[in-house]
Amino acid sequence: MSSKRQTNSAGLRRDIELLQVLGRHEAETRSGLGVIRIAEIAGREKTQVSRALATLAEQGLVDRDPKTMMYRLGWRLYALSAQTYEAHLVSVVSPYLRRVAELVQETTHLCVLRQDEVLTLSTASPAHGFRAVWEGLTSPAPSTSAGRVLVCEWEESAIRAKWTKAELANAGGVRAFKNTDEFVAELAKIRKQGFCIVDEEFELGVVGCSAPIRDAAGRIVAAINIGAPKARLGAKLDQAASITRKIAKEVSQSLYAPHSTQK
Repeated sequence: MSSKRQTNSAGLRRDIELLQVLGRHEAETRSGLGVIRIAEIAGREKTQVSRALATLAEQGLVDRDPKTMMYRLGWRLYALSAQTYEAHLVSVVSPYLRRVAELVQETTHLCVLRQDEVLTLSTASPAHGFRAVWEGLTSPAPSTSAGRVLVCEWEESAIRAKWTKAELANAGGVRAFKNTDEFVAELAKIRKQGFCIVDEEFELGVVGCSAPIRDAAGRIVAAINIGAPKARLGAKLDQAASITRKIAKEVSQSLYAPHSTQK
């Protein structure tokens, strides 16, 4: 029985890997990928990939263009995604993101934590701003203001077990924490002030701030994040952080309110 479960789990992991390949930017820009390219990226044999894709297509998880024979993510994934917790977050938080973007006049993001990576769910830009594609992109938690906010209330033992000195050194960004003690101290500061500010830590010339969104039990479930060139946002970064914290609190209060009482 144990061996069968392991085999099934391995098969599921391989299928998920194929879906992740089809979720890459390359597949989006090329309107799909062929079996050979998918197998190449996944590091698997073409025949195995072809059989797996055929099964996924039967379930609507992938689609195959009858003319180009290219595979892309299928309709069922989009139907399922519309029912997820993340979809609910985006639906409720989007108007607040737009408020932050207009007040600060900078692009604003809704971020969540998935394992130890920060995932951007939604982005709002001011009316005059250029809108870059951030949705679906991930970054290491320690190197970003959103990531630090999202893990700031973890148990200290979990932080120390997850982010050793070596892990922090490999977490990306241009300024790594010297050790776990420094990271723990930074998280304590974030808990106390209710927001996080970063100054050229993830990328040179870029500053940012984030504040937590909480659920009905008070747990941090998401973060509102702003990131912009230091030359443009640096002088008003404290003000941006204050606005972000204020609106994140409003989101927390409304996120789980009954629909009948929402304005």
